[in-house]
Amino acid sequence: MRLPSPCFVRKIRASAVVPFLKGWGIGYPFVRFPISFTKNGNNRAWPPIFFAAAVHFRNAVPLSHRLNFVPRMTRTRLERFSLWMGHAVPDAITASVVFLFIVAAAAVLIATPAASIMDAYYRGLWMLLPFTMQMTLIIVLGSVLSASPFVRRIVVSVSRLPQSSNGVLSCAVLLAAGVSYLHWGLGYSLAPVIAVYFAREAENKGISVDFPFLLASAYAGVSVWQFGLSASAPLLVATPGHFLENSVGVIPLRSTIWSPATIFHVLAFTVSAILVARWAKPRYCVPISQFPESCKLAESNEPASELPQAFSSRVERHPVMMVVLCLVLAAWLFQHFVINGSSLDINSLNTSLLLLTLLLHGNFKSFTDAVQKAVVSSWPVIILYHLYAGVAGLIQFTPVGERIAALAAAISTPYTFPVLTALAGALVSIFVPSSGGQWAIQGFVTSKAAVAAGVSVERGLLALSVGDQMGNLTTPFWYVVVAGIARLDFRRFFGFGLIYAALWFAIGVIAFTFLPC
Repeated sequence: MRLPSPCFVRKIRASAVVPFLKGWGIGYPFVRFPISFTKNGNNRAWPPIFFAAAVHFRNAVPLSHRLNFVPRMTRTRLERFSLWMGHAVPDAITASVVFLFIVAAAAVLIATPAASIMDAYYRGLWMLLPFTMQMTLIIVLGSVLSASPFVRRIVVSVSRLPQSSNGVLSCAVLLAAGVSYLHWGLGYSLAPVIAVYFAREAENKGISVDFPFLLASAYAGVSVWQFGLSASAPLLVATPGHFLENSVGVIPLRSTIWSPATIFHVLAFTVSAILVARWAKPRYCVPISQFPESCKLAESNEPASELPQAFSSRVERHPVMMVVLCLVLAAWLFQHFVINGSSLDINSLNTSLLLLTLLLHGNFKSFTDAVQKAVVSSWPVIILYHLYAGVAGLIQFTPVGERIAALAAAISTPYTFPVLTALAGALVSIFVPSSGGQWAIQGFVTSKAAVAAGVSVERGLLALSVGDQMGNLTTPFWYVVVAGIARLDFRRFFGFGLIYAALWFAIGVIAFTFLPC
């Protein structure tokens, strides 16, 4: 007779007669673990230390693996903090409505007539319709691009390179940051896939890697999209006809995402995130095999090729029609960049993405199948952006915006304005987890306050982006999206992301306070 470890559950044969000794274990926490001991799987709670099996113990499985649970005595403070932080943030729609009430109450307190408040909300509610469609296309096309076999093969190939846990973390962060710089939708959709494939390859090689922490680290690498080629606010103000053109004009990308301060921030954060990941990795690692649903993502699920029978089916699978459309899209891009000499904006980005996704999928059948699956991920933008636009209308078309801008200018100097703007951006991002939506709400106030504080509008926009991403790393909206793709409860890795949020904020404030932009 032997006493099993308190962290193990023994699967007992149905024919065995198993005596149990009840009692509390001295020196162990008063936790009752579920132990399956009957043929039909009924569970009863027994203290882990005081039971013994007379016969036929087999298939020992760590309890922490069976329940995805790590005993408190083995968790670091960071792991305990991560679990504790995953319990109290509302969903994005509820939060946006709360923010609406706050702004409306502020308008009432400064004696704004009710009719004016309602008129401002009416004017703002649908003013982002074109922008909403543009951002929806960015999300959908990014997801379609990430689902292409070519992109998946690249991820699989890179995942086989690391030979240590530090190498796995470093490569995952670098790859996530790289694809996110090219396109934020590609980053959000590929970061979970990167974590899954890297974790699977690491486990196959016997490398100890904690899957939730790896997922949090890959998600942190996605942050560089804020200053990448698909940055929402910089692209918006670089597009003629944007909603603030009358007050700030059209701002070229060389003054925003390609400024010296921005380039420094992207490089410094990426390197720092890798170093932090190597330093903060958990001592107790939960491998990806303990998350069966996540493991399925790494399995080959390409459907068997079917020979089309109908003429219409053969046409949609033939590449000729797709080539015609690709030539037309390429001609549009040539007209935009070469003949007209225009710069990158949201429309040209979406056109480039559409062309690239068509080429990588090879035919309309594969492309449309991927679009049908990707559209599901775009619902937050379709609904939430109009709620944000209503709040933006209250700020822009009532005295609330001017009052907030005057207050910000009164307490700001050229050296305090970036940190105050970033803090305001982080606060608003709790309610508005979208860069484009946040600029719609805070763009007017930020641009006015920047001019009053004696700094450029570009510096204000970039500082606001720092706060926006800090909010993204401290609220669950995007964690839920990433966790949904990875098929994991976002609470398992939410707390780890807060380390990277602090890192992102500190580097950003330094960069956009002291470096030229």
